[in-house]
Amino acid sequence: MKGRNSVKDIRVRNRAAVLRRVVLVGETTRAVLANECALSPATVTSVVGDLIREGLVEEHGSLPSDGGRPIARLRPVGAGAHLIGVDVGEHGVTAELFDLSLRRMDRVFHRLPTRVTSPGQVADTLGAAFHQLRTANPESDETLIGIGLGLPGIVGTAEDGTNIIHAQSLGWEPTALGEVVGSTDVPIFADNGAKTLAMAETWFGAAAGQSHSIVVLMGRGLGIGVIAGGQLLRGSSSSAGEWGHIKVSLGGPTCQCGARGCLEAYVGGSAVVGRWRRAGTDVTGSDEEALAGLLDAADSGNATAARLLDETLEILGLGLANLVNLFNPDQLVIGGWAGLRLVERRHAQLDQYIAEFALMRPADNVTTVLSKVGDDAVALGAALLPLEQFIDGNLPARSAPLSNGTRSLLAHSVRAAGQRRPIRLPLSPGHHQRPAAPVTATAAGDRFLVSGSGPLLSDQWSHPTDRVPLR
Repeated sequence: MKGRNSVKDIRVRNRAAVLRRVVLVGETTRAVLANECALSPATVTSVVGDLIREGLVEEHGSLPSDGGRPIARLRPVGAGAHLIGVDVGEHGVTAELFDLSLRRMDRVFHRLPTRVTSPGQVADTLGAAFHQLRTANPESDETLIGIGLGLPGIVGTAEDGTNIIHAQSLGWEPTALGEVVGSTDVPIFADNGAKTLAMAETWFGAAAGQSHSIVVLMGRGLGIGVIAGGQLLRGSSSSAGEWGHIKVSLGGPTCQCGARGCLEAYVGGSAVVGRWRRAGTDVTGSDEEALAGLLDAADSGNATAARLLDETLEILGLGLANLVNLFNPDQLVIGGWAGLRLVERRHAQLDQYIAEFALMRPADNVTTVLSKVGDDAVALGAALLPLEQFIDGNLPARSAPLSNGTRSLLAHSVRAAGQRRPIRLPLSPGHHQRPAAPVTATAAGDRFLVSGSGPLLSDQWSHPTDRVPLR
C-alpha cells in the first residue's frame, strides 16, 4: 500500500510540475518541459498525454527539428478551466474572469456603499459582482473551478478549518469567510490582498525567478508579501506582512487600526491625501485623483505640496529601509495605486532615503522596482489561489460543454436502448486505454445521467456523475 501511495504521489507531483510550467510560460515543448521540470522525457511525454486527454493542454503548431520529426508546441487550453479573482478594495469590489491560460476574459467593478463597510454589505456587493460576471459569460460557468479573494486584514484559519477574517482597520470583529462571501456553488479561497499581489508578482511580474523579494502594496493602507527562499512568508497565524502597523513614532497620529504612530497613518494613500487636505488644499475627487494632484502641484513648484511630498518620501524610505535591514531582500517591488504613482514620479529620491536609513551592506544589495502586473494585480493573484489548488490536484475539473456530435450520438444511443437501461459509451478514436469504470448513460427525463470516467469521443468526462441535456 505504501509503495502504491508513493508512486501515486510522484505522479501527482509530476503532473503539477508540468501543468504549472505550461500555464506559466504559455507555450513550450516536451523537451523544454523535461529540462525545466527536471523530469525524464518519457515521464513528460506520459504526463502531457494525460493532460491532453483531460482537455487542459493541447498541441499547437510545431517547430523545425534537426532532420527528424517536427517538434510539437504545447500550450494550455484556455477553455479547459476558468477562475474568478476578486480584489475587495477600499472603494469597491473588482471581479475578473480568467481562463486557464490566465487571459482576462471579463471584468466588473461594484462600488461599496461606504468606505468602512460591514461584512453583510461586502457579501451583497460580492454576490452582485459574481452574478453579473457569470451571467455575462455562461459558456465559462461549466468549467469554473473556483473563486479567489484578495481581502483587507488578516485571513487566518480556525481549528475546524474555517477561514476567519481579522479586519481590525475596518472595525470588524473576527468574521467567518462565509459571512463575507455568502452561498456559492464553487470553492472559495481567500488571502490578504498584499499576499495575492505577491503571488501575482511571483508568477508573472518583477518577483518571478527571484528568491528574496518584498512586494509592497500601497493603497489606502499598507501591506507586504515577503518572499524568502522562494516561498511566501505567512507566519504562525498568517499575519506576516502587516507592515503598515509597525510604529514609527510615539504618540503619533491615530491609525485606522486604532493605535497611534503606525507607518500607515503617515504614508498610506488616504493619510497622505488627508495631510494634503489639512494643509488647506481644496481636495476633490477620489484619493487617487488627489494624490495625482499633489504630485502635479509639487512638480509645478507649490512649496506646500513639495514639502509634504518630501516628508512622505522620507518616512516611506524609513519604513522600506527597516524592511531591508530585517529581511535582506534582493529587491523591493512597489505596487498598489499609491505606490505606483509615487515611485513613477519620485523613484530616485525614494532610493536615496532607503540608502540613508538602511545599513550599507543590505542597502548595496537591494533594488527598488515597480510592479509589472499593474493595478489589477491583486485580483490576478487572487485567481491564482484556486488555480494552485487545481494544479496540485486538490480541486476536481468541471465538465466542459458537449459537442453537438457527441450529444447527437448520446441521444441516438439512449433512445435505441429504450431509455431504460444504461448503455456503454464509446471511447474516443485513438484512445486505447479503457476507462477505470464503464462510462454509461441513462435517460432521466429530458437529460442523460452519465456515470463513470474516461474520454468520450471529443469530450473528456471529469465528473463521476453528470447530467447532460438531450437538446
